[in-house]
Formats: sequence, C-alpha cells, structure tokens
Amino acid sequence: MLPHDWLTWRLSGRHVTDRGDASGTGWWSPIDETYRTDLLGRSRRSLGSPPDVVVGPGTGDNMAAALGLALAPREVTVSLGTSGTAYAVAAEPTTDSSGAVAGFADAAGGFLPLVATLNATKVTDTVAHWLGVDVARLAAMALEVPSSSQLVLIPYFDGERTPNLPGAAGAFPGLRNDTTRSDLARAAFTGVVNGLLDGVDALRAAGVDMEGSLRLIGGGARSPAYHQITADLWGSPITVHDQAEPVATGACVQAAAVHAGTTPQDTASSWHLDAGTRIDPTPGVDNDELRAAFQDAAVASHAGRAPRRRRALRGADLVERKP
Repeated sequence: MLPHDWLTWRLSGRHVTDRGDASGTGWWSPIDETYRTDLLGRSRRSLGSPPDVVVGPGTGDNMAAALGLALAPREVTVSLGTSGTAYAVAAEPTTDSSGAVAGFADAAGGFLPLVATLNATKVTDTVAHWLGVDVARLAAMALEVPSSSQLVLIPYFDGERTPNLPGAAGAFPGLRNDTTRSDLARAAFTGVVNGLLDGVDALRAAGVDMEGSLRLIGGGARSPAYHQITADLWGSPITVHDQAEPVATGACVQAAAVHAGTTPQDTASSWHLDAGTRIDPTPGVDNDELRAAFQDAAVASHAGRAPRRRRALRGADLVERKP
C-alpha cells in the first residue's frame, strides 16, 4: 500500500487505490481500466527465487548514501542535487514540531534526521542560462570575486519546502549599478549553500549533535565553486566525496552485510570507501556575517520589505509593523 492507500483503508475498511497511482504500477491498464492479471502472474514467476537465496531489503536513497559514506554520528552530509538534503545519523530518534526536520530511520538500526530543500543545483543551472554560460564557466566566474554580503540571492525559485514557503519566489537583494556578472554567479552559489546550511541549523535546533565534520556529495559536489563556498560558509574544513554514486555504494554495503551476516557498519568499515578530499575555508572570510546577511535578506524579502541591517534570523521579523 502507498501511504494514502493505507489511510483510505483505515478510514473506510476498503483495500482500494486511485486510478492515477494505479496507472504507474505497470499492472493496471489505463486503457482498459482493468488489472492485468496476466502480467501479475508473469511477474510472480519471473521474480520467484529458491528458498535458500538471501534477499537484502533495500532502503531509501539518503539512507543508502549514509551507508556508502560510512557516516558516523556527529557528522552531517549535505547533498547537492537538483534539490538538496542535509542529514546526519543519530542514535536517538528526532522529533521536530516545526516540521522542518523529518525523523527518518536509517538503514543500520539508527536514525537519519533530514531536512530537504527544493532549490539546489537547478538554481545555479538557471543563473548560468541567464548569463549565457555553462555551469563550469559559472563556477569559474563565482571564484573570480571575493565573498560579499552586499549581493544576496534568495534561491526560492520554485517556492521552498524548508522553510515552508510554497508561494515564494527568488530574489536578488542588493543589486547595484556596479554589480558584475561574476557577482551574480557568486551570489547564486552562495544562496544555494546558505539555504542548505539553514537546514543544518534546523537539525541542530532539533537536538541533533552537529559537532563533527561536513560531507559534501551529489552532482553539485563536482563544482569547485560549491566546494569552496560551502567551506567558507561552514567556517571549517569540509570533505568532498569524489565517488559518483554513494547511494549505489551503500546498496552494495547492505548487500554484502546481508550476505556475510554482519552489520552494515562492520561491512562499511572493512571496505576501502572514498575518504574524500579536504577543502579548507578561505582565510579571512566572516562566515557569520555572510550567513546573517542571507537570513536577514530572506526574512525581509518574504515579509515584503527591503533589508535594513545584518543580524541573525528572528521569528518576530516576519511580522510587518505598521508605521
């Protein structure tokens, strides 16, 4: 059952689904509006296995990546895909009444508190398109200029999940006549990373121990601009992982553990997993100033007014005061 099918069953006592989801299964025909029992029978025959075959259960993509990285408690992973995630493994479950942190389980008997954002590398892809360059050139342009709190990109191009702003839009507070194309490029990467590090802050606020290292993975982890800007905004060295598919690596770790009858942690520790590359922050960069500039601009942009001063995010700032 899908989650909504389970709810329907609990509410009505009927094991039914809807034609929309059923049409994606491959065994319900949207043309005939009937179940393809012939295909179901064929699947049972083709998928059957002898009773002595050991079958691994599989897991979610972020859970598999945590196995593939041999992620340890206190370490945080930021994944830069089209959308983004920030998560950590934890020994205790996490609950977050704000809804920002999802209290997932991991694939090794622990927990995987996670924050998801809608806007990550597709934002830098879009800005590259606007500027008429490819993403590699955009990254080079971003590294041509120093970090600055004067120009900020609010990257909520498609609304945002975290924070919960489904109707939000992107914004470039701080545009000036002397703003350059490289400034725009730098702001694009900085805006995406700031959004994900706000997710890391949400994990910390939910009680997750975040005193370890930060691991950077995903398609965006191939970009030198994302490398350096993440380290600069984090304010400490980060580890960039070169392996293209940590999710697939994690699936292999799980399969090996099931086959050997060991725990995924023990299996991961015995493999030569990607140790990653250390990226140090740029000396002299004030990451607190840059983070506060983004948070202030984000609050101001979605409260319908211009930024006034640099400070940490405060819930009271979301209320527009009358003159």
